[in-house]
Amino acid sequence: MPAPPSPPTVVTAAARRPARRAALAPLGPGTLLWRHAADLRSLLPGAAAGLMQLMHPGVGAGVTEHSAFFDAPFDRIHRSVPQIWATILAPDGAARARTIRDLHRVIGGVDEHARRYHALEPETFWWAHATFTWEIFKAAETFHPGTLTAEDHEQMYAETVTWYSRYGVSMRPVPADYAAFQSKFWHVCTRTLELTPAAARALEIAKHGSGTVTLLPVGGPRIDRAGRLVIERPLRLITFGCLPQVVRDRFDIPWSPLDQAQFSALALANRQGYRMMPTGLNHWALRSMLRYIGAQTRQNRYRPAA
Repeated sequence: MPAPPSPPTVVTAAARRPARRAALAPLGPGTLLWRHAADLRSLLPGAAAGLMQLMHPGVGAGVTEHSAFFDAPFDRIHRSVPQIWATILAPDGAARARTIRDLHRVIGGVDEHARRYHALEPETFWWAHATFTWEIFKAAETFHPGTLTAEDHEQMYAETVTWYSRYGVSMRPVPADYAAFQSKFWHVCTRTLELTPAAARALEIAKHGSGTVTLLPVGGPRIDRAGRLVIERPLRLITFGCLPQVVRDRFDIPWSPLDQAQFSALALANRQGYRMMPTGLNHWALRSMLRYIGAQTRQNRYRPAA
C-alpha cells in the first residue's frame, strides 16, 4: 500500500486541541458560507463526506446500531441533508441545530470492538460536522469557476465555526483557524478512520452498485432504476474523486489515471455549465429539492440522523 502523503501542515497537539478559541463570524444571507451552501454544487462531494463519516468509529457504530442503514443506506442521507442544510439557510437555523443535537442524545453504546461510543462525544460530533465543512470547501475548490483567496478561506471557516456553535455542544474540538482545521482533518483521516461495517457496506455499493437498495427518495421503482443507469457511474467518479488521496490509499479504493481524467473532465463540465445558470435559479433549485426530499421523508423526520 502506498505511503500516505505528507500533511498540508504539521500536526501538533494544538491542532488537535486548539490553545486558542476559533473565531466566529456573522452567518446569514450574503455571507460566503450561506452563498456556497445555497448552491447546488455544495452537495456534489456529499457522498464522499458521508463515507468519511461512516469511517469514524463512533459515527459508524451509531449508524450500525441506531439506524436502518443496512436495509436502506440512502435513507439516512435523504433525511439528514435537508435538516442539516437548514441549520445554515433557514431563519430558525439555530433552533433546528439544537433539535438535531437533541435527537442524538440517545445514540450510544459499545461497538464491535468493545469500545464505548456516544454521538455527542465532542470529537465524534465535531467530526460529523467537519466532513460537512470539508464538503463545502471541496465543492467551492473543485466545482466553482472562481477560486477562494486565503482571506476567503479564513472568512468562510470562521462562518462554519458559527454554524457549529448553533448546535450548542462543546467547542473544545474546533480548530482555531483554517490551517489548523486542514491539519486536524488530515490527522483524523490518517490515524482515526477505519473500515467500519457501515463504511464497508457503503464502499461496496459505491464500487459495485446495488439493485437491492433505493437510490432516489421519490418516483418509485421504475424511476429509481432509470436514475441508477444514468447516475451510478458519475456518482462513483465524484465520490471517489472527491475523497482525499490519503483515504483512497489507506482503504485501497480503486482510482486509476483514467478515473482521474474523467473526474477532471466532469469537474470542468460543472464549472463551465454552471456559468450559464443564474444564481437565483441555482439557489431556488437547491432549496426546492431539499424541501421536496424533506417532505417525502417527513414520516422519518424525528428519527436520529446519525
